[in-house]
Amino acid sequence: MSESVRTNTSIWSKGMLSVIVAQFLSAFGDNALLFATLALLKAQFYPDWSQPVLQMVFVGAYILFAPFVGQIADSFAKGRVMMVANGLKLAGAAGICLGVNPFVGYTLVGIGAAAYSPAKYGILGELTTGDKLVKANGLMEASTIAAILLGSVAGGVLADWHVIAALVACALAYAGAVAANLFIPKLVAARPGQSWRLSAMT
Repeated sequence: MSESVRTNTSIWSKGMLSVIVAQFLSAFGDNALLFATLALLKAQFYPDWSQPVLQMVFVGAYILFAPFVGQIADSFAKGRVMMVANGLKLAGAAGICLGVNPFVGYTLVGIGAAAYSPAKYGILGELTTGDKLVKANGLMEASTIAAILLGSVAGGVLADWHVIAALVACALAYAGAVAANLFIPKLVAARPGQSWRLSAMT
């Protein structure tokens, strides 16, 4: 990552665009991976009940780690948190490609998604303010919606053609998100050095 900055930067700056690109690729991978992994379960003759369970393990991991990740995002540079979170998603998707149990790999992706969420929104307020922040949030939401739609379609189409190819495409999307995170400016942590405490949640 580049040197530490904190500025009212343009929404078309390299740092801001890196955040948007990373978010698009990460959300694309999340939605494509769901369809690809569901297709894998079907191809490997898992029972019918395994498909809703797969979605439950993702949501369960997200809910379980949600109380912790906000403090983690504030304790470190948010761009670094985003990169680590996308790295977890990449590890989960790559693991499924390499034969790791799909439920284990998808749980890892869920943990990455939980860690990613507060950092991706928090970093916008550190990169820009005022009217530009409103525009940045709008751009973030638009890119997320586009990624959800395109990821869902691409995941389903690729999985119908070749399941492993679909899984590899998801891993590549996460790898691209990690690469985009490298271009996000290294900002000062909001509350550096703070560890998680139960009292902070009450």
